[in-house]
Amino acid sequence: MSEAAAERHSAWSVFLVFLRLGLTSFGGPVAHLGYFRTEFVTRRAWLDERSYADLVALCQFLPGPASSQVGMGIGYGRGGPTGALAAWAGFTLPSALAMILFALGIQHWGRMPEGVVHGLKVVAVAVVAQAVWGMMRNLCPGRTHKIIMLGAAAFLLALPSAWNQIIVILAAAAVGRWAFADRIPPAPIPPLARADHRVALALLAAFALLLAGLPLLSSVLDNPTVAMVDVFYRTGALVFGGGHVMLPLLQAEVVPPGWVDNDTFLAGYGAVQAMPGPLFTFAAFLGASASGPASAWSGGVLALVAIFVPSFLLVLGALPFWDRLRGNTAARAALGGINAAVVGLLLAAFYDPVWSSAIHTPADLLIAGAALFALTRLKAPPWLVVLLTAVGGWLVVSLAG
Repeated sequence: MSEAAAERHSAWSVFLVFLRLGLTSFGGPVAHLGYFRTEFVTRRAWLDERSYADLVALCQFLPGPASSQVGMGIGYGRGGPTGALAAWAGFTLPSALAMILFALGIQHWGRMPEGVVHGLKVVAVAVVAQAVWGMMRNLCPGRTHKIIMLGAAAFLLALPSAWNQIIVILAAAAVGRWAFADRIPPAPIPPLARADHRVALALLAAFALLLAGLPLLSSVLDNPTVAMVDVFYRTGALVFGGGHVMLPLLQAEVVPPGWVDNDTFLAGYGAVQAMPGPLFTFAAFLGASASGPASAWSGGVLALVAIFVPSFLLVLGALPFWDRLRGNTAARAALGGINAAVVGLLLAAFYDPVWSSAIHTPADLLIAGAALFALTRLKAPPWLVVLLTAVGGWLVVSLAG
């Protein structure tokens, strides 16, 4: 089999795996990282625990949807650029299609039952708890690692913000460089991706050129299509902290000009919370709503692609340089601190918003515990646990009502 044919075959297998995750990965970006770890580290061994943590650490630095970027990185390492595209398409399409359909039928459809939405939040508690525990055992083996982890979690709980996440990671890198420098034995590090550094530089240059050039082009042409691409590209390029952080930025961009009214905006944002896959598919809903029934599909796809293009350029551009840093002894010592901080970041997110938004009653705690038992002890497939927990949440809310 030729190299090109092998890459196509690999990309197809990547697409199928991520399509299943795109249909079943409820719970938001932190939960997605748990699903990815279970699927690609534990089950399929496409990469080891440390490589996965290094990839997560890189994507925490980058603006955009961190979980989708991790998926792109996994696909890139497995099947090159087509693998990255396949991972994004499989993970994103189910939610994006549903959101465009929701935009088309929002005047006629009822909303998803409150109990089902609550059940999906509860299952996220189990998924994230499993991920945090597994990563803590592997990435925080010593006392210093645990101190960094707990310090990062406490700082982010006290001062939650996307910028503080970056500050914590940078501080942890400095502590790791100082604390672990003498503990890193020389050892080969498997690369996360195979890539040409010149191509990577070209991708990073394209990211900067589009970020600077699209606003100018939009102001000169006064074209609604160019304006839409500009708004969603800038959102994908400048939002740190994941899908929830894009809410005020997008609201300021699409509601005052009258692309969508505020009630429609909030209805769509509520609906995307109940979808599997990335929250950034909210862009598909807004693009479809702003374009009207006749052009809903083209508008939805345009907005969706525009908001994710920065992630492609950044991940594929940064990975080769990240691989070079990971092989350096000093950088690996710093990564020891970064990985511990990433676990702390997940621990903070586990408490707020995952736990705080889902666990309100003893029944919620019981369902979350049963879901965690099913995942860890019974080794039940995540999609089945998600389905049963959604039904359980609906029953609890129905009985309480």
